[in-house]
Amino acid sequence: MFHLQGPQLLRMLEKSLRKSLPESLKVYGTVFHMNQGNPFSLTALVDKWPDFKTVVIRPQEQVRGQGSNERASVFPEHLQGQLLLSSLNEVLQNLAATKSVKVEHTQCILYVMPETARKLLPSLPETKNLPVGIGAPTALNQEMFKLSSMGPAHATLVNKFWHFGGNERSQRFIERCIRTFPTFCFLGPEGTPASWSLMDQTGEIRMGATLPEYRGRGLMSQILAVHTRALDQLGIPAYNHTDKGNKIVQRISHNLHHIAIPRGWNQWNCEPL
Repeated sequence: MFHLQGPQLLRMLEKSLRKSLPESLKVYGTVFHMNQGNPFSLTALVDKWPDFKTVVIRPQEQVRGQGSNERASVFPEHLQGQLLLSSLNEVLQNLAATKSVKVEHTQCILYVMPETARKLLPSLPETKNLPVGIGAPTALNQEMFKLSSMGPAHATLVNKFWHFGGNERSQRFIERCIRTFPTFCFLGPEGTPASWSLMDQTGEIRMGATLPEYRGRGLMSQILAVHTRALDQLGIPAYNHTDKGNKIVQRISHNLHHIAIPRGWNQWNCEPL
């Protein structure tokens, strides 16, 4: 693999990945943030340059294991990880069987938000049919819920509800995400987050959740709309993904006019046996 070093090469990579949208969206978003200061100290590798076929994004060696989630973003996409090519599942499963590794495969949907779609994906039929605005979430009880940002002290709460959380390493990663990117939450009557939305090292909106006692009130629709507007104003690509079985997030995405990227999205989580 060829290591792309220096701002000029990374800008060239971002430009090339933009030509491959929507398939390259996750890696494009990651490289976008690498070119905006590289807050997670990531490094990019390609199989060849400049006519590359594969891009791998991973933490720099000196920061691996220091709170990063150590996932490699790949185009064609992620390797703890997410890839667009579902045909790789059989290959990965067979390889895992020989290496004593457990592989969990999840089919996902990758969504891009309306204003990002208008800017980056104007040729998609779904983009051309987008209504004006982001959508109209249900009215919020502003006496009960106050809009706020997240702080590092809230990482424990997020870690408890995040599907990939629950340990010290994931909590350090969440703390870093909170410090690095715009975050939003609604504070409940107790003055603590009742619903929240964060971003991860790829620039994707992630780790959103609502406390069980406040679900069914439209808080997640509201917080996603707020987060998306803020990213639009900052010129940051806005996108997220969800499991195909998560009908609640899919309904929210539909109501907010998020566009599903064609051909689906696949995720593999690999753990030693």
